[in-house]
Amino acid sequence: MEEFIQVLTTTNNKDEAVKIARKVVEKRLAGCSQVLGPIKSFYWWKKRIEETEEWLCLIKSKTNLYEELEREIKGIHTYETPEIIATPITKGNREYFKWLTGQLPRS
Repeated sequence: MEEFIQVLTTTNNKDEAVKIARKVVEKRLAGCSQVLGPIKSFYWWKKRIEETEEWLCLIKSKTNLYEELEREIKGIHTYETPEIIATPITKGNREYFKWLTGQLPRS
């Protein structure tokens, strides 16, 4: 099985999240992206606890596309230090993985 990943990033507004989600699919860096929100985030930033409304992008891709995917997200993202985290997908629906493989460039 190919090495699939789910990448997540958060933004402070829906328009930016939608732009990221659409762009990575258009560029075939992801087979699928979802935008969820608003969500409430709590985190340390510059020695303070922040509480922010954010939007979450869930992006399905392959491990070998991660670096290019990260560059694309950073090129759109407005955060000084955007959260961009990839986790391996270890199990799932085989038919979905077959579909996902067909949406992404060959290794």
